Amino acid sequence: MTRFSTLLIALTTLIVAAVPTARAELQAGTALIDITPTEFPLAPRGSHFPKPIDSVHDPLNVRCIVLKNGDTRIAMAVVDSCMVHREQLDPAKKAAAEACGIPVENMMVSSTHTHSAPFSNARFGTPQELAYQKKLIAGITEAIVTAAKNIQPAHAGYSSYDVPDEVQNRRWFLQPDKMPLNPFGETDIVKMNPGTDPKVMIAPAGPTDPEVSVLYLTDAKEKPLGVFANYSLHYVGNIGGGMSADYFGEFARLMPTRLGSTSKNFVAMMSNGTSGDINNSTFLRGRPRRAPFEQIRQVAGKTADAATYAIRKIETPSADVKLDMRQRAITLKHRIPNAEQIERAQKIITVDAEGEKRLPRLAKAYAERTLAMVENPPTYDALIQTIRIGDLAICTLPFEVIAEIGLELKDVSPAADTFIVELANGGYGYLPTPGQHKFGGYETWLSTNKVQKDASDILIAQLREMLDEMFN
Repeated sequence: MTRFSTLLIALTTLIVAAVPTARAELQAGTALIDITPTEFPLAPRGSHFPKPIDSVHDPLNVRCIVLKNGDTRIAMAVVDSCMVHREQLDPAKKAAAEACGIPVENMMVSSTHTHSAPFSNARFGTPQELAYQKKLIAGITEAIVTAAKNIQPAHAGYSSYDVPDEVQNRRWFLQPDKMPLNPFGETDIVKMNPGTDPKVMIAPAGPTDPEVSVLYLTDAKEKPLGVFANYSLHYVGNIGGGMSADYFGEFARLMPTRLGSTSKNFVAMMSNGTSGDINNSTFLRGRPRRAPFEQIRQVAGKTADAATYAIRKIETPSADVKLDMRQRAITLKHRIPNAEQIERAQKIITVDAEGEKRLPRLAKAYAERTLAMVENPPTYDALIQTIRIGDLAICTLPFEVIAEIGLELKDVSPAADTFIVELANGGYGYLPTPGQHKFGGYETWLSTNKVQKDASDILIAQLREMLDEMFN
């Protein structure tokens, strides 16, 4: 080899080494699809005894963000619904996967838990309900597909800001002689929504989580593109009539103003955190009377402000963001009524209206639910997911999850920041801890809670293992 050849090889090696290796960078797409009902009457989901509604107060929507980095794509959608069941979600995801190629296991679809939206499962089977169910499924599919089509270079960052004064634990220890019988004729240790009498109330039975968590997306020019927020608070209510997205929808409406965005591509969404035992009541002191929708506006305004403050703390959103997503189906045992519970329920459902007045509140409704549970299969497969977006982790659960479970997951997570989305990929009743089961109360009652009493321990362990796989 000549000296010239040796020099040429050396120069070529230096030039190749100097060329930077191509690095996959973040891309994001957003979508907003209207699913407001147009055919009435419809019954809202969030009531033991729903009354038909024939009007709309504010729109219902599906909001979606699709993220892409290299070969990894994930879709995160939030639906203005009390809860959407697997029977509706699975066909929507399948259709979206066929249209845009995102694997169904990389799709997360959660419900806001507004109590002013129609049943997703067409509970009464009316033509109006069936028409709405069709629109809902199509809307979820369209949101994912549209967000995937709108993909563009993006940057991401995350932060949080606390709003403690709007979250109250609704499960309270009461003076034992003031505790009413539950629907099963038993005395619980704690009561949901106990009132405002300080002589009766002792203390809350659990904590609250005040964190407004935010994933913030910008486009390549660092203009606002999307906000995915999370707050551990039930719906607020007092709409004043008509279907409504509650504070979740109002938050989304306010965020473009908060961030000064006029882009048609900007989408903000508020997901429901672990709020199974958290609501917006003010126990002990009560709250002055509110006009319809007033309290919703207040909560939405505070959480929108908090999201804005959180975003201001993000120094530089980055395009160098690792994406990962895992999904597992965890088999849980169903709670099955025992012989004594079945016999009592059978007697109760035969009583007349006058006899029902002498029973504990909701006794007949829970007797019917108890007998329905006898027909359940032995097990239920709960879909859980973990999502990694840079150093941020998102966990999902298909239940109404009490706050202490979310706080535990945040505490043990190896990620720099973590939040939990409840009612994701289904809605299968409440998820208390074994300790809360010992206290009783609405969230633990048979049929309100459907799965084995140690289910939360099993699911926390699984999610922790999935997080460790992603971050360690």
